[in-house]
Amino acid sequence: MTEVLAEYATYTDYKDIDAEQLGRIPSHWTIQRFRNAFSFGRGLSITKDDLQEEGIPCVNYGEIHSKFGFEIDPNKHLLKCVSKEFLKKNKNSLLSLGDFVFADTSEDMEGSGNFTQLVRDAVVFAGYHTVIARPFGEENDRRFLAYLCDSTAFRSQIRRAVKGVKVYSITQSILKNIRIWLPSISEQKEISSFLDNKVTLIDAAINVKEQQIRLLKERKQILVQSAVTRGLNPDAPMRDSGVEWIGEVPGHWDIVANRTLFKERVEPGSEGLPLLSVSIHSGVSEEEVADEDNIRGRVKIEDKTKYSLVCPGDIAFNMMRAWQGAIGEVRTAGMVSPAYTIATPSPRILPKFFEYQYRTPVFIQQMDCNSKGITDFRKRLYWDGFKQLITLVPPLEEQRAIVEHINTESAKQDKALSLLDQQITKLKEYKATLINSAVTGKVKVPGVVEPGDEVPKPEMQEVPAL
Repeated sequence: MTEVLAEYATYTDYKDIDAEQLGRIPSHWTIQRFRNAFSFGRGLSITKDDLQEEGIPCVNYGEIHSKFGFEIDPNKHLLKCVSKEFLKKNKNSLLSLGDFVFADTSEDMEGSGNFTQLVRDAVVFAGYHTVIARPFGEENDRRFLAYLCDSTAFRSQIRRAVKGVKVYSITQSILKNIRIWLPSISEQKEISSFLDNKVTLIDAAINVKEQQIRLLKERKQILVQSAVTRGLNPDAPMRDSGVEWIGEVPGHWDIVANRTLFKERVEPGSEGLPLLSVSIHSGVSEEEVADEDNIRGRVKIEDKTKYSLVCPGDIAFNMMRAWQGAIGEVRTAGMVSPAYTIATPSPRILPKFFEYQYRTPVFIQQMDCNSKGITDFRKRLYWDGFKQLITLVPPLEEQRAIVEHINTESAKQDKALSLLDQQITKLKEYKATLINSAVTGKVKVPGVVEPGDEVPKPEMQEVPAL
C-alpha cells in the first residue's frame, strides 16, 4: 500500500509521539485525551425482550459498525425499536445528529471499529451495552472525528487498553483516556471531504465485486441443484416424481427413503483421533477443531468414549443444525460431538453425491420439515426423521459423472471467487491504510494548507489615471 500512497504529498515538519502507536504526526497538530473533546452517556438499560418491530429506533451493540459500518441512518438501516414510553423516562439515552455510540463489548477489536455515528437528524435511542460519546459543540469536524475513530491508530490504543481473551470490555474510563490528535478545523474538513470522496469510490468498487460473488454463488448453486435433481443429459426422458417439491426427475432414477440407503453408526471414539465438526458452509471438516473454535458452543469432553466415531465415506449431520444444511461426507477417520448423527451408506449411493444433493436448498428444506421442535433454535433432526427423508438415486456411474462434473465446474467458480475475495481484501486494506494515513497526517491531502505554506496573493490591478 505504501507505493499507492506515494502519490500524495507529505507535511513539511513532523514531531515524534511514540513509535508503537502514533509514530509521527504533523508538528502543528495537537494531542489531547478523548475526554477533552467528548461528553459521555449510557445506553438504555433494557433487555432484548423490550425490543419490538415498531416504535422509536434503538441502536444496540449488535448493530454497531460490523453490521452497518460507522454510519447509522434509521431511514436506511432496519433497527429494532422501543416503545414511546422510553422517551419520557430515558431522554439521556437519546442521540443527537453526529453523536457516537460505542459497543461496550467486542469480539473483533481490530476489524469492527466498535462504534457508529448517527448521520441523520432523527429520534434514535442508544440501546443496551453501549456508551454514548457526544462531541463538544462545533470545536471539531464530526466527520473527521468519525474517520479518526475508524483509524487503526485509534483502535490499536483501545485494543491495548481493554482486557479479555475472546470478549473485550470497552468502558467509559478506557475511552476517556485514549489519545486523539487534531489539526485545525479547516484542515479537518479538508481531510474528511477528501476521505468521503475516496471511500465512496472504494466502497462502490467493493460493492461491484461483492455483487459478482453473489452471482457466482447463485450460479454454482443452480449448477449443483440442476445436476443432482435432473442429471447431465438435457434430452433424458423425464417423469413426475410424485413429490411436489421435487417435480420432474429423469425417468430411470429411483426415488427412495433413506432407511433403504443408510444404517446408523453408533460407536465410541478413541484416543488419537481428531475431533471433527460439521459446518453449514463447508460440510464435515478434515482437521481437528481448534481449541479457540471449540470454546463456543461446545465443551471438550476428556472422556473420548463420549464422542462418536466417524469413518471415511460416512455421512454426518448436526442434529441441531441439519435444517440449516450442516450435513456432509466424512473424508477422514475421526470423532464428532454426541450432538451429531452418523449414517453409513449402502453401496447404492456415493457419499459425495448424497452430500451435494442434501446441501441444496430443496433438500435442506426437506430436513427442516422433518426436524422436531417448536422454534428454530430447538429444532432437531433425529435418526427416525432422517430415515424418512426422500433421496434421488441415479445409477452409480451416473452419480460418479455428476460428482466429477460438479467438482470440475465448482473448481472454476471457486477460483473466480477466490480472486474476487483477494481483490476485496486488498481494497479494504487500501481503504484502512488511506484513512489511517490521512487522519494521522502521514499524507497531506489535496487542499490542505499548513502553516508556512504560501497563500497566493491576489493580483494588484493598475489604478487608472484620473
